[in-house]
Amino acid sequence: MPIKPDYPEALSKFTGSLVRRAQQRHVAVWLSEVSTDITSVQYAALEILQRTPGINQRQLGDELDVDRSTIADLVARMVRNDLIERSDDLADKRSYVLFLAAEGKKSLAMLRPRVEDVERILTAKLTPRECLELRRLLLALLPLGG
Repeated sequence: MPIKPDYPEALSKFTGSLVRRAQQRHVAVWLSEVSTDITSVQYAALEILQRTPGINQRQLGDELDVDRSTIADLVARMVRNDLIERSDDLADKRSYVLFLAAEGKKSLAMLRPRVEDVERILTAKLTPRECLELRRLLLALLPLGG
């Protein structure tokens, strides 16, 4: 009877498998340390809107690298949860401009230290130089290097 290969070891040679497992770990740590209500993508949207208030929904989707239907759902959910506000874009009546709502500003301030904790937890076994190298390499996997 043949011996079964060690699947985790066999899969560890595939970058996609490792990225998926790292993402699963990130989600688990996020849920335990940050929030079960606000996702990491929603948090990223809050950060972007603090940095660039008044951008439109398409621009936010581009920044987050999500498609049109995903950004529409994300924005609708965040508006329903009073995290962001949207108003008509005066320059383009077909789109909305987005701003942080008071609750979004409050949530962002409360969550930021927790998000920094997630970073420390995920990279605890890495040196500062290895952390920088990991981010550089992950960015290199993305279209146009980020």
